Amino acid sequence: MSLAEKLVEELEADEKTRKRLAKLLLPEAVSEPDARLAIINAVLRDVATKSDVAKVMEEIEKVRAATKEDIAGLREEIEKIRTATKEDIETFRKEMYTQISELRERVSKLEGAFTQLVERIGDLDKRIDALDKRIDALDRRIDLLDKRIDYVTKVSWALTLSVLATLVAQVLMRVFMP
Repeated sequence: MSLAEKLVEELEADEKTRKRLAKLLLPEAVSEPDARLAIINAVLRDVATKSDVAKVMEEIEKVRAATKEDIAGLREEIEKIRTATKEDIETFRKEMYTQISELRERVSKLEGAFTQLVERIGDLDKRIDALDKRIDALDRRIDLLDKRIDYVTKVSWALTLSVLATLVAQVLMRVFMP
């Protein structure tokens, strides 16, 4: 085994010595213009600019505003459905009481009244089916909102990591480039 290989193995095994060697070599590398430029260019590729951060923030605000609008719209739709359902139920109750009273009075016409009830129940089934469809649509919209929230979370993480990378780069530049 050559001396160079032994040195590399020693450096791999001993973190303290490896860091010490890096501290000794870094001032030399930084004082060399070509090496310094290469280090700066490598760091700059990973640094987020203010305009990058501003763009991400604008995008987050757009998504946030759209999400708020969607939530407000969903709340309005839910309230409309709730109101309509209450009204339908109240109307149905009144109709049922009326029909029961009429059935008691008209025992001889039981078959006709029974047919009317079956038709009305069919209408209610249609209304319930329509409500089910509306609820399904609301579920899909909620799923879309969940995806948007996931996107905002990912963008927030990316922004945070970019800011951290920028801060690390600035600290390194201040430490190694007085």
